[in-house]
Amino acid sequence: MRPLFHPAIEDVQPQAILHALSDPRRAAIFAAIATAGCVEACSALSSVGDRTIPKSSLSSHFKVLREAGLIRCERHGVEMRNHSRCAEVNARFPGLLAAIMAAYSSGGEPGANGADA
Repeated sequence: MRPLFHPAIEDVQPQAILHALSDPRRAAIFAAIATAGCVEACSALSSVGDRTIPKSSLSSHFKVLREAGLIRCERHGVEMRNHSRCAEVNARFPGLLAAIMAAYSSGGEPGANGADA
């Protein structure tokens, strides 16, 4: 298996974060990971909101979040463990994640608790 790409925190760009979190389902997936700190099974996030996300779409969402620098994914056997990179992103862009997730919260969408961002 080829290694997963994770950008160094210095290479993370705000436009990549904004793009990644512009999709409400991705924002909800990120909020769940940020709240939990680590999600051990991708399938645990297959039903965010009121609809089930197909595996292929879920993989794509994780890839966008990972390549934007928002999560770190590690293979453990056949499972993927997904860790939030909130602390790193907040150190680089203070308040950005909190503002984005607060905007969703005020609209009744993903991350109603602010995702500890």
